[in-house]
Amino acid sequence: MSTTPPNKANRADDIRIVSRHDVPPNRRRGGDIRTLLSPATTGATSGFLGTLTLDPGEVVTEHWHPYSEEFLYCVRGAITLRLDGNPRQLGAEEGVLIPVGVRHRLVNDSGATAFLVFSLSPLAPRPELGHVDTEPLPGEVSG
Repeated sequence: MSTTPPNKANRADDIRIVSRHDVPPNRRRGGDIRTLLSPATTGATSGFLGTLTLDPGEVVTEHWHPYSEEFLYCVRGAITLRLDGNPRQLGAEEGVLIPVGVRHRLVNDSGATAFLVFSLSPLAPRPELGHVDTEPLPGEVSG
């Protein structure tokens, strides 16, 4: 019985460690969202992982994922998470699974910065199909 996985040659040399400081923030939906491990940064094929920093008063606008579940873990701080319009509190050292198709909005209505880690899987067939926005994005005017 072989103890070496197939196609292992040189794979370990290709593994990339990514710091959140290596990735520019995406503020399109609000907050400071950084996708660290993804198809673009590491060649991931099954999902992606990132961080979210929400300062007091900041919001990540409501959206849903038609293909992916989202795992969300609050490292520090606290947020109000609206799931299909229903508010739930998510505090430090707590996690939640947001199922495929559930609308969600994140609000930091506390007085301290919140820091969260998220992961989505599986990947959508194409990146632009991964999110469906259900409210105007910050800086946009609803029409």
